[in-house]
Amino acid sequence: MTSRRLALGAAGEALAASWYEQHGYEVLERNWRCREGELDLVVRRGRTIVFCEVKTRSSTAFGAPAEAVTRDKRQRIRVLAAKWLEAGSIRPAQIRFDVVGVLDGDVEVIEGAF
Repeated sequence: MTSRRLALGAAGEALAASWYEQHGYEVLERNWRCREGELDLVVRRGRTIVFCEVKTRSSTAFGAPAEAVTRDKRQRIRVLAAKWLEAGSIRPAQIRFDVVGVLDGDVEVIEGAF
């Protein structure tokens, strides 16, 4: 992956984290990794934990950012969320899976995307 693409992805994740903080969420993790993969963001508001996949694009030439979250990717995120919950001490009352699409600096949050 090129440094330009890495920078674009990091900028998108920063915008997504900022959006969540502005809306009353606490960012618990950024780029949490384990052997099976990586969670982009884990945030909390009250007793709700949100696992967030961030997709950043500079254009729609290859589709909207959120369209890149395939069925396989959603399943992988569910597995990673379970690993994160097993590894920690937080017992949420509710969990949610969001997708954030970032396109040219505009942030679109799809709450409860899957």
